[in-house]
Amino acid sequence: MKIATFKFNNERRVGVVDDEAATVSPLDLAVDRTQQGIQAIIELQVAGSALLPATSTPIPLDSVVLEAPLPHPRRNVFCVGKNYYDHAHEFSNSGFDSSAAQGAVPQHPIVFSKVPESVTGPDTLIEYDPAISSAIDYEVELAVIIGKPGRGISRENAMDHVWGYTIINDVTARDLQGRYSQWLVGKSQDTFCPMGPVAVTRDDLDLADTAVRTWVNDELRQDSNTGLLIFDVPTIIQTISEGVTLLTGDIIATGTPAGVGIGFKPPKYMVDGDVVRCEIEGIGQLENRLKNRA
Repeated sequence: MKIATFKFNNERRVGVVDDEAATVSPLDLAVDRTQQGIQAIIELQVAGSALLPATSTPIPLDSVVLEAPLPHPRRNVFCVGKNYYDHAHEFSNSGFDSSAAQGAVPQHPIVFSKVPESVTGPDTLIEYDPAISSAIDYEVELAVIIGKPGRGISRENAMDHVWGYTIINDVTARDLQGRYSQWLVGKSQDTFCPMGPVAVTRDDLDLADTAVRTWVNDELRQDSNTGLLIFDVPTIIQTISEGVTLLTGDIIATGTPAGVGIGFKPPKYMVDGDVVRCEIEGIGQLENRLKNRA
């Protein structure tokens, strides 16, 4: 099932998407609940609601504005670095990898975060200030959305805690990433976490075989598959939850494959006006344009 957070008549709503009919059916939620986006639906289901609230009259998708499924996450987005073999090697050779001393391929998941305020939706602008950074990169990532909360979650039980998935573009200021020898500042600039276009429930994706791609101005840059993750989703959940309680609505971006701008020689960073389109099979396409905010 695909669920979207969207604006219609200037009101934020949550609804079920029908791809064939190209419609979204709003769910019967109070206005104060819809401000949380799909968080409200996840909480209802975790609390034991077997069915979604009744839907109202379907609305054509071209009449609504899609937003990030979780427009303002309750806390930082968890992210995993160097989680595809090919990207681990290209990043290790880039000169920007502060973890390279441990080897190109990590022995354990590398976890960092992006602040909630960096989240933006589909078809919005990724804005950058050239006085702050001139090395803006893209990273398509499958994002896991946590349903049932937990701490000390075993790998065997990890998928019981997954509600569903969405797409994140882990936009990165590479020069800031290198300057500070850590990743939060370079990855948490305002608008540097496009998310969407929808969320899908857990049973909609086969994590052993789901295509992951990125185009920049219609040039295919990244073309991989979630089956090639170094650390799979259960391992990631087990790792993060060792001493950290995962909460309902938490988001975990699982890493990006090779083909990011920094992997080219010379690097192919994005420039003002570039359009980046991230695709994950079964979820859809997340498209944004880069804009110089100066």
